Amino acid sequence: MRPDTPAENVDHTAEAARLERTADLYPEDAEALLLRAAAHRELSGDRPAATTLYDRLLASDAALDQPFLVRALKASNLWEYGHEAEARAIITGIRAAAPRDPAPWVIVAESLEAHDELEQAHETYTQAVRLLLTGVSQPPRSAHPLLFGRHRVRRMLGAAHDEWDALADTVHTLPVTLDELHDPKRVWSLGSENPAELEAEILRLRAEVGAFREALSRPFPVAVLHWPAAELTELTEAYPALNVEYPSYDAHLASIEADLRELAASGTGNLGIVTGTVPSFEAFAASELTSPDDPALLPQYATTLAARGRATAWPPERSAACWCGSGRTYGDCHGTA
Repeated sequence: MRPDTPAENVDHTAEAARLERTADLYPEDAEALLLRAAAHRELSGDRPAATTLYDRLLASDAALDQPFLVRALKASNLWEYGHEAEARAIITGIRAAAPRDPAPWVIVAESLEAHDELEQAHETYTQAVRLLLTGVSQPPRSAHPLLFGRHRVRRMLGAAHDEWDALADTVHTLPVTLDELHDPKRVWSLGSENPAELEAEILRLRAEVGAFREALSRPFPVAVLHWPAAELTELTEAYPALNVEYPSYDAHLASIEADLRELAASGTGNLGIVTGTVPSFEAFAASELTSPDDPALLPQYATTLAARGRATAWPPERSAACWCGSGRTYGDCHGTA
């Protein structure tokens, strides 16, 4: 699947099958690949097949990077086709385990919310933000959906604003306020015969979904290839023709940040960085029946790694470790102006 394929043109069954075949070829990337395959199975309407993939991951002997996320996705999927009791049991287990990753909290809270369990959804959102954001001055982007979801549920419950709602307002960047986006009365305006009211609601809806459009239309990031210092030395010594592409390690790092900033400035979203290794690159070249010293192979290799779920989103939080591996924060390293 090309990274620029519009979401509405995707054959979800075929894409799921392709990802499952790729997972068989690259078992080290099975978690990322099978999670995406399961998502396509859900979108195709084959929810039992998605559950089978989640169970395959959970039963695997390999340690999962995000076991609670897999469980949360399984619970959400089970509830959608009638297995409410099992879904609730999984959700209870996740809440008891209190994972430090926002993603599973978002999935289970939104599942409760989608099934009109507003009180339990509110309790779940609140438990998550207290666990993950207490004492945090600047919430990471990954935790924003927790704040927004909690705000949304509280609006539906008619609860007054509290300190977490105020924090949600501060990290919200869309032109339409959260109070407007989450106003329960908005649904009534869709039945209005007043063109001005309908136009206003259309603007609100565009603001609400606009941030997700890029991610929905591109299944994996547009990724730039990064070589750690030792790998780059090994690569250029083994294949001197690539010295033209990589005159020095410092130049390589600078070009990565410059290329990503240029892509961002041009309006390209969903950007990432993939890290290469010489054995992996040589294996990829062999699979393409091409010599590793061909510079044209480098962007293809980067795209393949991104398609296998190996990309790290760019830019990182300013307080997060820099992508280059220097040990400094991104804000003090490549994130400087």
